[in-house]
Formats: sequence, C-alpha cells, structure tokens
Amino acid sequence: MPEWRVKATCIRTAIKDCEVVLLRTTDEFKTWFCAKIRLLSLKTHPFSSPKSVANKVSNGHAVLLTENLAEENRHEINKYSQTQSEQIRYFTHHSVKYFWNDTLHNFDFLKKLLYGINEISVKVPSVFKLLIKEVLNPFYIFQLFSVILWCTDEYYYYALAIVIMSVVSILSSLYSIKKQYIMLHDMVAAHSTVRVSVCRVNEEKEEIFSTELVPGDVMVIPLNGTIMPCDAVLINGTCIVNESMLTGESVPVTKTNLPNPSVDIKGMGDELYSPEIHKRHTLFCGTTVIQTRFYTGELVKAIVVRTGFSTSKGQLVRSILYPKPTDFKLYRDAYLFLLCLVAVAAIGFIYTIINSILNEVEIGVIIIESLDIITITVPPALPAAMTAGIVYAQRRLKKIGIFCISPQRINICGQLNLVCFDKTGTLTEDGLDLWGIQRVENTRFLLPEENVCNEMLVKSQFVACMATCHSLTKIEGVLSGDPLDLKMFEAIGWILEEATEEETALHNRIMPTVVRPPKQLLPESTPAGDQEMELFELPAIYEIGIVRQFPFSSALQRMSVVARVLGDKKMDAYMKGAPEVIASLCKPETIPVDFENVLEDYTKQGFRVIALAHRKLESKLTWHKVQNISRDAIENNMDFMGLIIMQNKLKRETPAVLEDLHKANIRTVMVTGDNMLTAVSVARDCGMILPQDKVIIAEALPPKDGKVAKINWHYADTLTQCSNSSAIDSEAIPIKSVHDSLEDLQVSRYHFAMNGKSFSVILEHFQDLVPKLMLHGTVFARMAPDQKTQLVEALQNVDYFVGMCGDGANDCGALKRAHGGISLSELEASVASPFTSKTPSISCVPNLIREGRAALMTSFCVFKFMALYSIIQYFSVTLLYSVLSNLGDFQFLFIDLAIILVVVFTMSLNPAWKELVAQRPPSGLISGALLFSVLSQIIISIGFQSLGFFWVKQQPWYEIWHPHSDACNTTGSLYGNFSHLYNETEDDPHNIQNYENTTVFFISSFQYLIVAIAFSKGKPFRQPCYKNYLFVLSVIILYVFILFIMLHPVASIDQALQIVCVPYQWRITMLIIVLVNALVSIMVEESVDYWGKCCLSCALDCRKKIPKAKYMYLAQELLVDPEWPPKPQTTTEAKALVKENGSCQIITIT
Repeated sequence: MPEWRVKATCIRTAIKDCEVVLLRTTDEFKTWFCAKIRLLSLKTHPFSSPKSVANKVSNGHAVLLTENLAEENRHEINKYSQTQSEQIRYFTHHSVKYFWNDTLHNFDFLKKLLYGINEISVKVPSVFKLLIKEVLNPFYIFQLFSVILWCTDEYYYYALAIVIMSVVSILSSLYSIKKQYIMLHDMVAAHSTVRVSVCRVNEEKEEIFSTELVPGDVMVIPLNGTIMPCDAVLINGTCIVNESMLTGESVPVTKTNLPNPSVDIKGMGDELYSPEIHKRHTLFCGTTVIQTRFYTGELVKAIVVRTGFSTSKGQLVRSILYPKPTDFKLYRDAYLFLLCLVAVAAIGFIYTIINSILNEVEIGVIIIESLDIITITVPPALPAAMTAGIVYAQRRLKKIGIFCISPQRINICGQLNLVCFDKTGTLTEDGLDLWGIQRVENTRFLLPEENVCNEMLVKSQFVACMATCHSLTKIEGVLSGDPLDLKMFEAIGWILEEATEEETALHNRIMPTVVRPPKQLLPESTPAGDQEMELFELPAIYEIGIVRQFPFSSALQRMSVVARVLGDKKMDAYMKGAPEVIASLCKPETIPVDFENVLEDYTKQGFRVIALAHRKLESKLTWHKVQNISRDAIENNMDFMGLIIMQNKLKRETPAVLEDLHKANIRTVMVTGDNMLTAVSVARDCGMILPQDKVIIAEALPPKDGKVAKINWHYADTLTQCSNSSAIDSEAIPIKSVHDSLEDLQVSRYHFAMNGKSFSVILEHFQDLVPKLMLHGTVFARMAPDQKTQLVEALQNVDYFVGMCGDGANDCGALKRAHGGISLSELEASVASPFTSKTPSISCVPNLIREGRAALMTSFCVFKFMALYSIIQYFSVTLLYSVLSNLGDFQFLFIDLAIILVVVFTMSLNPAWKELVAQRPPSGLISGALLFSVLSQIIISIGFQSLGFFWVKQQPWYEIWHPHSDACNTTGSLYGNFSHLYNETEDDPHNIQNYENTTVFFISSFQYLIVAIAFSKGKPFRQPCYKNYLFVLSVIILYVFILFIMLHPVASIDQALQIVCVPYQWRITMLIIVLVNALVSIMVEESVDYWGKCCLSCALDCRKKIPKAKYMYLAQELLVDPEWPPKPQTTTEAKALVKENGSCQIITIT
C-alpha cells in the first residue's frame, strides 16, 4: 500500500523540496504509486561539446548530449540551464522520466532537454525478487499465518497439504511470470545491441551503439537492412519496411523521404513534422528495414525523432508492462463477501473467547481456538478454488486454438454483450479479387470489362496507371506489397523490374522501378486510326519507369506516382484511391454525369471500388525537379479514367457466427477502414443488419466560417441525391425520401452508420448524442486505429461489455482496450491482445464467450460452495465449542482434503454448453437470486446440523462420553460385542471423542456433498453435471465411503477419525436426517432457479427500478422520445460555445 507506507514514513512538504512523490492515477481505479526523487548533475554549459558525449553523474545515470540540435532548441537549453541549479530533480514512473522545471514549477514530461539512453529496458527480475513479491501477496501471508496456527495446534497434516499447494501455486506462478518477462525481453532486446553509423560534423561518420542515439542524430540506414533501434524520419532515399511487429500487417511498406515542407493549414509557416501525419516517411522502432534505395554519394539517412520508451515500440511495451487494471464486478463482490465472512469470523472469535473464559479454559487454548475459528471461516484455499474454473477453461481454449495471456479475462468474456469486428480479413476474405474495370471515354462510362490482360488495352492510359500506381517491390525475387496492388498488377500480367544496388551506385540519380508488358501482349504495329486507345507510338522496347512515388495515405485516401515512358519527353502523373476523393481532384468535365449512380450501384453490392486518374505533366519538369516537387502540385487537375471493381467475399462461416451471436442477444458492430456504403452492404450480406432494418447515416460537419458543427441525418434506402461533403469523404449516400413516414421505423429496428471523420466531430461537439448513437451504431467506416480505440471506450462508457475481433492490422489499440480482445493474427503485435486465435476465423468468438460463461458460472458455483463449506464447518466447530469439544485433526483433514478439494477441482471440470443462449450469467455475487440461494442453504444446513446436535442429547442412551461408555450395548445391536474395542482408546485431553462430535461429523460430511450437487449447475452455460464424469465418480465414492463407515463401522477408520460407537438406530436416524436434508436442499435450490427470476422481475416491476446499465436506461428513455431517431434530411446543430472570461470553453472527449 504505497499511500500508507509514504504517509507513515515521510513528512509532507513542498514538491520542490521533497524526496518522495506520491502519485495517483486519474482513472476510475485511483491507483497509488510512489517514486523516489533523484538528482541529476549538470555542467554550466552541458551542450558545448562538439561531439556526442555521455556525462556520468553521481547516481549512475548517463545523460546523452549531442551537438546536432537546432539553434532554437539550443537557445531553449541555454535559457533552461541559466534558470536551473547545478542539480536537476526528477523521478521515473512507468519507464518515463519527469523533471522539475523551476520556471513552471512542475514535473514536465521529458521531450526536449534530457532524453536518457536509447533503451527499452525490460529487465527480467531474479527468481528471488519474484519470489519475495509473490510471497508478500496478502493471500500467502494469510496462509502462512494459518499454517503457523495449525502447527501450534498440532494440525500438521492439513498444514502440510496447504504448504504443498502453496508451493506448487507459487512455483507455477513464478514460472509463468518469468516466462512472460523473458518473452518480452527477447522481443525488445534485439535493437539494443545494434551498431549504427551516425553523421557528425563535416560529413564525418561515427560508429556507435544504438543505445547512444538521441533525438537529432542523423543515422545512416545500412544497405542490407536493419532492425530500427529508434523512431526516425527518412530524409534521403527509400526503404522497404516490414512493420508487422507494430501493426500486425505482414505486407511490406514503402517509406519515402520526407517531402519539402509546405505551408501549414493556418498559413503560419512551415508544416510541423508529426509521426502520425508523416508515418509514410517515418521508420518506427522495432520494424525491419528489408531494402534501401539511395542516391550516389548521398546515403539513405534518417533523423532520430524518438528514443527509448517514447518510441512507438516503447509505448507498446509500456502498455504490456503496465496494463490497465481489470475491473470486474465479480471480483469486487468477492472481496465484499470475504469481508462478510470476516465479520462472521469476528462473531465466532468473540463467542469462543467468552465461552472459553466462562468454562475456565487455559489462556493458550483460548488463543489457539479463537484464532482457529478465523481460518475456518475464511478458508485459505478459496483463491485457488476460484481459479480452478479459469484454468480448465484456458486448457479447453488452447485445445481449440485460442491462446490466452490474461486468464482473468476469460471470466469477463462471459459477460460480453457487444462484439466489434474488423471487416477485411475478419468478416471477409483477406484477398481481393478483381471483378472487372469500367473505363471512361468522352465523359461516359463504357461497359464493364472483365479481362484486362489483352492486346486492345495494353496501350491505354488505364492499364498504364494500373501498372505504375502501386507500392510493389521485389523481395528475394518475389513480388510483395499491398494485396490490392498485387491483385491489380497480376490482373494485367505485366513484369516489374528493380535496379540492383550495383546499378544504382553507377548513376547520379535513383534508378527507377521499371514495368513492362510481356511480349505476347505487344501488337506488331500501332493502329493509326485508334486515337482513343492510343497512348503513344510504341518503340521497339516498351517500358515505363516510376520516377517518383507518393505513398498511399489513409488520411488522404489516395496515392500517386510520376512515371515516364521510355523514349517519351513528357512525364505522366497517375493517381488511384477512393472514388469520391479522386473525383474531387479531377476536372469536372471529365467526370461522367452518372458517376454517383454507378458508384452507388457497386458499393451497395458490396464491391470495393477504386478510381483512377491521369495527367500529362509539363515537358520542363525535369527528373531532379520531380524529386523535390510537392504532392499537391501533382495531385490536381487530373483526367478521370474510370473504376476498378474489386470483390471482397465473405468468409464462409461469417453469417452463421453472427446469427449465433444475434440469437444470444449479443450486439455486433462493424469497424472498418473501408468505404461506408461497402461496409453497409457487407453488414446486410452477413446478417449484421437485417433486410427490414433501417440504416441512418450520420454526416457530421466540423465548425467552419463561424458556423457551429452540425449533423445531417440521411436514410440509406433509395438514392434520391448525393452528398458532396468532405466530412464523409464525399461518399455517395442514398437518401430516403422526405415524405416517407417514420411509422415503419418505430416498429422495425434501426442502425446508425458513420465514418471516422463524422465520429471525431461527434465526439468533440456532440457529447450528449454519443450515448444515443452508441446504442444503435452498427457500421463505423473509414476508421483510423485511434478512432477504433475511442469507439471501444465510448461503448464501454454506456456499460457495454465490449469484445473486439480483428486481424491485428491497425486493431492493436482496440484489442487492448476491449474487455475481450481476440486477435486473428499470430504476429508479434498480438502479444498485446488478451486472446489470439490460431485459426483466422470469427468462429473463435462464440467459442470464447461460451467458455467465458462456463468459467464465470463455475466461479459462482465454486464460490457458493466454498462459502457454504466455511459456514457449515464454522457452525460445526461453534456447536462443538459449546460442549468444549472440536473436530479432530483427521476429521478436519478428511473434510478439507478428501471432500472439499476433490469436489472443488472436479466440479470445475464441467465443459461449456454447446451453444450460446440469450441469457447471460450474473455479473456479480450481490444479486437477489444468488444471495437467496446461499442464505437458504445456510439456513437448511444449520437447521439439520442443529437438529442432529440437540436430538442426540435427547436419546435415552446419551451420557457424557468416556472411554468406557457402552451406548452400543443398550440397543442390543450387532455392534454390541465390539463396543469396548471401539471405545477403549487413549485419554482424550481435547474431548474430541463424544456423541455430539460423531453426529456433527457425519451430518456435516454429507452436507458438503449435498451442497456440491445442488450448486453444480449445468445448462444453459455448462454441460450437465452428470456429464462431468470425474465429479460424478468422486461424489459417488465419497457418498459410499461415508455411508459405509456410518452404517458399518471399521475399527481402524473409526479410531483414526476419532469416531465413537453409537447405536445402530441412531445411525439410521442420521441417515434419515441426511436424506431429508438432501431433498430439501435440492428442492429449494431448484425453486430458487425456477422462481427466483420471476419473483425478482415482479419485484423490480413493482418498484420500477432504474436499470443499472446505462445503455438499458437509455433504451427506455428513447422508447418514449418522439424526437428520436432523427427524421430524414434533418440537421442537428451543436450547442453554442459557452464563453468564460472572454475565452471559449470547449469540452472534448479524449
């Protein structure tokens, strides 16, 4: 407890004078941390050294300093140095350093001044440290206390059993934790040992270790590739990079050098570099550079921008090292229930002390017996018993190819009521098939064409664009790149050739990538009259060189290239991308009038549509000028050439899985980066949106020209007009007619669809509408990775238990943030996902939910059983304490080991039910039905145990037991001749052997088995208990054994268990008590299951209780809201900004 430790050992003082800081998170968990203040020594002018140096300081930390700093940064540093003392105060929290700024009087996140070494340090703790940390767990401390107490009371056997269980548990936990640390260490250790070349003064190069890199260094990317040790922006050359470690995307990505700075949006000067905006020019830490291309004399160079834990890989590692705590009602209720048991134990503790004092018991015995009642009421085996169901569920998941790195999440998955799916690669097949093309001539669409690879089209600008406008490259002789580009290039059958390193080095410019058609496609002569199809007069060798590439940008939704035909004087610009974006950059007169209709026809059928455009560049534009020209100068005033239609087929199992989820009342949501109408079409095809359901498209526009933000509501039904708003990427939206009535909408279901830009505007300017949209939002298109994470958080804010299923590409943040993230990728990025499916199919989702429900139900059953076990044994001991007796050591051992542990670990083996049902397990222990079940069984057990305890005293043969008691002979039973053999034992100083003890022992032993059967639930979440063969076998063996030793005593067993001889009639009486107990317990439990929900529902209806879940409460409100859903072709405007003290106050969601 950091808070208590700091407050107990430190005195509160000002931050600038403190030695320890106490930190608390601002989230709902309010977690406390403490950090020690360290001192860092600085010289008067630490940056005066001409080369990178490492100044060693007294505390062992090294500060890396470099001269490669901008003058503006140098000025800031000098200014900072003058205002600081000779020592700088800082602390480290979660691998990030925070420094005290005397000017601002706070701890600043380190960005500009002192960076530290470039290291993502995941230290593998020693076994001793892990052992100490594990042993200091409150659970093990309580176990240690219990073991010491039992040894003092000479209860060695169970103490030894608990010690063995604890040792096995600790060793298993140590092995698992150590293994995870080693895996994470190996994942991040590779880049720490890399040697890199850094450019210094006068173009000198220096070989240094990657740990010595600091922001501002200019590093040289080696020709044979490397693993990036930092985040760096490319300033010279081109790199082919594999980013699968970070994004999960296995397709190599082309990185180009940072373009010339352009004026920013506000016209305030040069555009500022941002790793997110300029990610196509940024080499991220941990990614693998496969190939490089460079200028002669100018090596491939990159400027270091982020190091250590500030890099993209460092942030991923931090999210794994310091995950957000799992908040689940079951665990909160479990602690609350334990507090209740502690309260019960306190009552027993006080009762034991008073009773012992009144009976003049020795003080040592009083202490041991009163403390023993605590260990009985709060069983040390409870946590192990609670995790049994999770362990078994994890094993079953592993058998079906689902691997879990966060077992506690399995229980939470049992509560999932909403699942978000990525589209491409998750709901649909990974690959795209070329369905056909539709070219434009004379501003009119031609008929669709399926075969692109033919002699008639080889000369067309359309095919030239398909051949050049891509980011494909050859890796080890194999064509590699984006799947869409691969399909497009393979469809035309052309050949791609790249220059070798030797060829590149011989020229004064970058050797271009060359594409050419196969010889069999080239016509023997060029048709003179075919002006429309003619691209140019074909020379003997027909090749096109790609001079400059502007990579695809998800923000811009397009890519372009500059190419030149061999022998041609002018260069050509080709562009492809989202049809709406491409159309907006083309000459209006080249766009067909039915463009929007044609586009809508394809998108409504679920096709992915790509538009192509072309422009002839000026002859004065030379090779070198092209390398420095801005993207905006190329991508404008283009000629629209037509459409490429790609088909993305649904996976075979997708509709069936979604149908199963819908039957189980689990909402499904699509989150994709694809076109909105394509996403809506796929949602209808897969059953996410039913045919009769309405789709309402929310088109949100940000504030502009003094106007507030607004949302335009459109009904996607039949096309009447199209929107040209940039907020929805100018996508064609079919709009339902205004005069259509909303009556059918009130009866049928409706869904909201929006894209990423609209989603961001709504989050920022329409916070009051966010919960309403989350309640019925089904399709979210054109979503960026961070927007996917924001969507998951928004859904969680209205109390949904959210699952996320993605293929790992751009889904990492959402997978980590969801309650149950399932990655369909086995790449390294999936290390951050709680679950990874070996089979790339969404069929893993219902399997995970089924196992989660089974594990959750098992946890409830085990918890209820352990609670009853504690109370039954607690009451048994309390009754026996009243006659100064207790259960014997072997009686305790038989109950705790032979009955409780065997039952717990076998009743947890019930597999999951074969199908999902609409009902969900309860999320917490504090529910009416569950509490009534536990309390009723407690009352029944106490009642029948008390009946046996007091009834035995009323028997005519009853007497205060002594070794020569002869109760068996009073009945003339067949055991009479052996009564002295049974009862003649050694003296019993603890008064274990008596009639009350024997009666309570037998009845309570049967009661443990009775409640185990009553609580072992089957359908609808688990298989019936009779299919759990180990459990059934264990219970039968225990029943038979206890029944046998009760009705047919065995001298050796009775002597070991310290059971005394009682008349045969009393044994039959005990059997009748047990049978009636079993009948009543099972009938009551079945009644609770059957009638509990009905009574609870009626009670809630009478009280008109407000639902606890926000989304349920919101759904009730919206049912009676006449203004919701919005009417078609209406607009909702944001509220006017509230001004305070002359400034605008804007509330945003982050």
